Amino acid sequence: MTASPRAVELAIAAAEAAADKLAEDILAFDVSDQLFITDIFLLCSASNDRQVKAVVDEIQHRLKGLGERPVRREGEREGRWVLLDYAEIVVHVQHAEDRMYYSLERLWKDCPSVELPEAVRMGRMRGSA
Repeated sequence: MTASPRAVELAIAAAEAAADKLAEDILAFDVSDQLFITDIFLLCSASNDRQVKAVVDEIQHRLKGLGERPVRREGEREGRWVLLDYAEIVVHVQHAEDRMYYSLERLWKDCPSVELPEAVRMGRMRGSA
């Protein structure tokens, strides 16, 4: 089983929104073979709590334009790790320090990556340098 085309569309839109707000290290994993609750995990980092909020706001705005609203949101009050659950995709926006500590990509390293647009990848490489 692989991620649905709609899940890929949403993940790309969310990744582009995150990149527009200067999120770093943006990665997407197709977890559909491992989990039955979602198709894609999208991970990204922000340098501070304020930027986490800006990234989350932009992702919600962009996906709302595609007719999607999160079915669940967690962590907005603390602003260090916000989870947006859109059923087909789950977005994790983490403060850079928390991202390093929890290293979610290590948990999903055996899952295939979802190809993201070059602009997103370039931003990811810029942020990782």
